[in-house]
Amino acid sequence: MKLSIIVPVYNMAAEKKLEYCLDSLVAQTVSDYEIIAVDDCSTDESWEILKSYERRFPGKFHALHLEENKHQGGAKNAGLKAAQGDWIGFIDSDDWITPDMYERLIGRAEETGADLVGCDYCLTSEHSMKAGQVVHNNRSSQTGILDDEKRRSLILDGGSLVVKIFRRSMILEHELWFPEHIFYEDNALGNSYLVLAAHFEYIEEPLYFYYQHESSTVHTISEKRCEDRCEAGRLMLKEAERHDFLDKYRPELEYSFTLLFYVNTLFTYMAGVRRTKYRFVKKLGEEMRCLFPEFQKNPYYLERTHAEEKKLIRMQMKSTLWFMAYYKLLWAYRNFRKKMKR
Repeated sequence: MKLSIIVPVYNMAAEKKLEYCLDSLVAQTVSDYEIIAVDDCSTDESWEILKSYERRFPGKFHALHLEENKHQGGAKNAGLKAAQGDWIGFIDSDDWITPDMYERLIGRAEETGADLVGCDYCLTSEHSMKAGQVVHNNRSSQTGILDDEKRRSLILDGGSLVVKIFRRSMILEHELWFPEHIFYEDNALGNSYLVLAAHFEYIEEPLYFYYQHESSTVHTISEKRCEDRCEAGRLMLKEAERHDFLDKYRPELEYSFTLLFYVNTLFTYMAGVRRTKYRFVKKLGEEMRCLFPEFQKNPYYLERTHAEEKKLIRMQMKSTLWFMAYYKLLWAYRNFRKKMKR
């Protein structure tokens, strides 16, 4: 079989989100493929919808059900274990794709000998095939046979896994199983999926539609999700060590870890969690300082981090209490100014 498309599903029945996704998959023009939709112990009608698609598309559509909620990582692992295709594609169950996306990705792989092929996506808030804001996932300079320079670039700017296909043999050979029971599983494994490939190709065109809505993981902030992002950062380092590329690409991994574990977590926590805890913020800074004490001297950090963020981070590194007080005052002041301008 040529391709296995793995779809983790959890409570996506409302507003026909799940059906819109699945309809785009059963309409794919690529030949000889299977869809493996894994229900992650949904509490709505998602499982019934999956079973109906399995009845309508026998042999092409396979519905699996997990008895325990394991988050997307667990659902992806179940799909990988069942997959028979030479190529693997992942898609989020509230997104959708153009009819020829996988045919074009696999076609590029067969033309070039690549074992990793990606494309762009567009952001949209409506269920349609009208392209929204285009997000360029990669660059042409990253393509071809992967050398150290290209791998460093992919660690820094690898883009999303859901807009790429991967040789299943590479995944199995390196045992690239996703962490379970946490969010941000792609962040934990993303570098391994990219760095361990030999040849990357890229179609600079949005073939994937990324649906923006309030219940998306990226729009839902809680202390649990912040903790999961931290754990994804720790696992990212463990993966790099397991596959023996931590020392080789240390500056790039240090910056990626800093962004994932510390910077993004710190500011989303402060802005999005209603009752912030001193203990959480203090521990975050202490662990960052312990793992990478010189992270503020990292060349990518110096180049890519906004000046105001650098200022706030220096403040948090010196005094968590002062940082939290200053941040809350700053946030209140900016909200006040917004109200006054209305």
